[in-house]
Amino acid sequence: MGEEMYGKHEKEKEGELYALLHISPQASDEEIRKAYRQWAQVYHPDKYQSLQMKDIATENFQKIREAYEILSDAHKRQIYDIYGMEGLTSGLELGPRLKTPEEIREEFERVKQRREEEKFAAHVRPSGSFLANLSLPQLLNGYSLIKGMAMASEVQSHVSKKDTIVLSGNLAVTGESGGGAATAMLRHQASSVSSIEIVASAGLRSLVGFQTSRHLSLHSTGTLGLSVSLKDGSLNLSNTWTRQLSEVSSGNIQLVLGTDPTIAVGWQRKEEKNSAAGELKFGPTIFGASGHYTHHFSPKSHGRIGGRIGSTALEFEVGGGRRISDYSTLRMFCTLGVQGIFWRIELHRGSQKLIVPVCIIKPYYHRREERKTLEKRKMTLAQVLEGKAAAENAQTLLHNVSMRKKDKQAARGGLVITEAIYGNLKGHRKSVEEPVLDIENELPPPTLDVTIPLNFLVDDSGQLKLHEGIKKSGIMGFCDPCPGEPKQLKVSYSYQGHEYEVVVDDYSGLEIPQENHRRSGAFS
Repeated sequence: MGEEMYGKHEKEKEGELYALLHISPQASDEEIRKAYRQWAQVYHPDKYQSLQMKDIATENFQKIREAYEILSDAHKRQIYDIYGMEGLTSGLELGPRLKTPEEIREEFERVKQRREEEKFAAHVRPSGSFLANLSLPQLLNGYSLIKGMAMASEVQSHVSKKDTIVLSGNLAVTGESGGGAATAMLRHQASSVSSIEIVASAGLRSLVGFQTSRHLSLHSTGTLGLSVSLKDGSLNLSNTWTRQLSEVSSGNIQLVLGTDPTIAVGWQRKEEKNSAAGELKFGPTIFGASGHYTHHFSPKSHGRIGGRIGSTALEFEVGGGRRISDYSTLRMFCTLGVQGIFWRIELHRGSQKLIVPVCIIKPYYHRREERKTLEKRKMTLAQVLEGKAAAENAQTLLHNVSMRKKDKQAARGGLVITEAIYGNLKGHRKSVEEPVLDIENELPPPTLDVTIPLNFLVDDSGQLKLHEGIKKSGIMGFCDPCPGEPKQLKVSYSYQGHEYEVVVDDYSGLEIPQENHRRSGAFS
């Protein structure tokens, strides 16, 4: 069996240590010691003054010493004689003192099988994150503590030495709206200096694109990407140039051309105990600067400070983390900015992350934004009142037919719209619960009751369909109750004795009834 497993090449490799000491594989312990002393006298580094000769002697002396340490140990020598260096590097020498070749072969096969399993696991690498957004001010105002949730997951699989497939997806819910996306990517290593990526995404950002990277020199890399939106056909072209500035630092420049063109300049530096990074970003509609510094106090703990300033943010962050096990790290950060004061707790375990940001204080900034919105509503008050009057007149004409359809559906347990609200749903709640913010209490709510027109649109088969990509304010009996603000449609309906509810964005399609709209105990 042993002769069938190991060929001539393996036998030749097994004899390398014997060749180094110039002894026979059957040499006795005394012959091994004698050979080692002889070669050690020749190659000991202390015998040479020249630095070049000392380096050569050191390299050869280490080879001789390693050969002696293995061949002078009966256990290691036995493993080496059967499996060569592979057997020793597989960890057999760390196990129990095996006596027979059969025991050594069994242990080696177990180690080899475990290595194969680890190698297979390395071909499929999952990762993911879960975010729960909490808000104490929202809780104190009578809302739920949970403001929103988001989750993302990714799986990488090496299908060959040069090809990798990446599948990823994400879902996010904030308030009564949400969305998601799914992405597939194929990465091909075209050569040792270049790679190509092809990506396709469906969901909120449906697109197809490709990206290619190439090492331009020993210290620089260039990346070129092109993507096409499947919704509006818009093109985005990106070009990134990265250069190694020193052994511990690098810089990059990125240019993006498309619907939102930008240019960004970044810098990173990473040392044994410290790391830092910064970026400047400019565009027609955005500008900003960000940076952070991390210091490792020990192999298990670190601290971090960072900040952002620009057209979309002004905040300062401080925090740190500590490794709580071999695979887990706990981090905590405090962020102060115009958006409020937040605590963020992160638990990293392997390639998985749990992130819990908690809003502590809602600042004056939000109150100011609310007042700006109310001022804008006052400016469009005449337009809104005119639109609502026209919508009410249209609903009056639809009322009789709408009621007959509703009664007919109710009699056979079909689709009945019990309530439908269109407009800025978030702004509607605020105007009801915080009337003190209304300017002289003269502003109507930024919503419109559209129960009558939706019951009218239910067909004889008990179905209601609103087409995607069409603004709902144009439907008969609808109007725009809040110009310039984000709008949604909330529909509550009954079907076959069950209650349902759904919220869709202004341009999103809607088909009801659907089973996934049914109210559960947690959401009723």
